[in-house]
Amino acid sequence: MPDTRFACFRRAIWLVPPLAAALLAACGKTETPPPAKPPVEVSVLTIAPRDVPAVFEYVAQTQSSRQVNIQARVSGFLEKRVYTEGAIVKAGQVLFLMDMKPFQAQVDAAKAQLSKAQAAAEVAKQNLARVKPLAEKEALSQKDLDDATGNYQSTSAQVDAAQAQLTTAQLNLSYCTITSPVDGISGAAAQADGTYLNQQNAQLTTVAVLTPMYVNFSLSENEFQSFRDQVAKGQLARAPDNSYLVEIVLVDGQVFPHTGRVTFADPAYSAQTGTFLIRATVDNPQGLLKPNQYVRVRVKGATRPNAILLPQRAVLQGAKGHFVWVVDKDNKAENRPVSVGDWSGDDWLVTDGLRAGERVVVDGGLKLGPGAALAPKPYVASAPAPAKPPQPLGPKPAAATPKPAAPAAK
Repeated sequence: MPDTRFACFRRAIWLVPPLAAALLAACGKTETPPPAKPPVEVSVLTIAPRDVPAVFEYVAQTQSSRQVNIQARVSGFLEKRVYTEGAIVKAGQVLFLMDMKPFQAQVDAAKAQLSKAQAAAEVAKQNLARVKPLAEKEALSQKDLDDATGNYQSTSAQVDAAQAQLTTAQLNLSYCTITSPVDGISGAAAQADGTYLNQQNAQLTTVAVLTPMYVNFSLSENEFQSFRDQVAKGQLARAPDNSYLVEIVLVDGQVFPHTGRVTFADPAYSAQTGTFLIRATVDNPQGLLKPNQYVRVRVKGATRPNAILLPQRAVLQGAKGHFVWVVDKDNKAENRPVSVGDWSGDDWLVTDGLRAGERVVVDGGLKLGPGAALAPKPYVASAPAPAKPPQPLGPKPAAATPKPAAPAAK
């Protein structure tokens, strides 16, 4: 019986050469590296600082440049209102009429009193004319001359007093016809016809001048401090002679056809709001702006010297803030943190982090990583879309119902 251990040994020896050959073949084989990723096509913008206009936008409210309270100047009964409430009125146009009969009676009485005083003064004058030559000839005493002179002066003063009373009565009579002192838009009547007017209820209506119109807006302390800091750093230049142009944007987004100028800045902050008032004056010849209307204003005139502007989509938001992708000299992507400021149209102002001549990725930055190979091409700004015509206010007209077709002739 053959030895089984010897047989197993012979089979093991027989398998050694094939296993050794397989191991040697496996050790000599090398792994094929993965294919390199192709460069990412991106559009890039070369930084070129330039002076750009700075525009600041605020919420504002209109105010009449002259709003006049129309009040009764004498006590009496209000006869009637003779204007249309809310209509445009002219200077000198009659608004209200009061009962004139009591005041006409006062004028007549004052005229009679003036006539009486004038008659007495004429008698005193003639008496003085007779006494004076006699006194000079010592035919009458000095006392007679003094009495005649005093009587003439007293009656002359009574004439002046009567004339003043007549003037007062005529003024009171004229106050019964209440007119508008300015051109403007009228308010509602505060008193009904037939009301007795006195000092407690003398307010009748208001007339607000429409042109020029004031436009008021407020600037917070933080905004004003930021403005001064930017000027101190050279990031912002004031308007020449501090003459700022104001553009008004209406509630529907349309720009008001007339521009204004900043004419007043309150030197003190408001204790209630912590802001200070800025006022612009604008012409409003057609009366499109009404008092107390909310609008938006764009303040123009300042400039940003050597400003760096990027399209808004070039600036990305990360966990540590805003950043952009910069193309280095080897056409590799570099993550660059930046500080941004205000918007300028469709661009974003970059205040820190970029230098002139650097290339910034505009399109294609969302799929990049640090060190990614890039295939840059120049960025071409798209043409602005044509502005849409303003839509009329109010509900849309209902679609026309198609008429039923006429029955076919049999």
